[in-house]
Amino acid sequence: MDKDYVQYTLFMKALADETRVKIFDMLSKGELCACNILEDFDITQPTLSYHMKILSESGLVNSRRDGVWMKYSINKDGLDLLKNLFDDISESIRK
Repeated sequence: MDKDYVQYTLFMKALADETRVKIFDMLSKGELCACNILEDFDITQPTLSYHMKILSESGLVNSRRDGVWMKYSINKDGLDLLKNLFDDISESIRK
């Protein structure tokens, strides 16, 4: 299977920010509403929307509207693709 380096780059760029890494970690515990994510940060709603757009467009996070709120969760396919990259690298350096 060919490696999708463009997609890997999108993942890395999305996770190249401390706030987004923390959000991604928070989502590992399950789906969260934007209002719940905001509680853990000293940022505005537009700033959160900016970070969530980057995470969503990278393919690492899913978003869905629930009434007036947005709910976010980890995209397992995106996570698996990123994990496979690191698993392949790890396997290669063990040889």
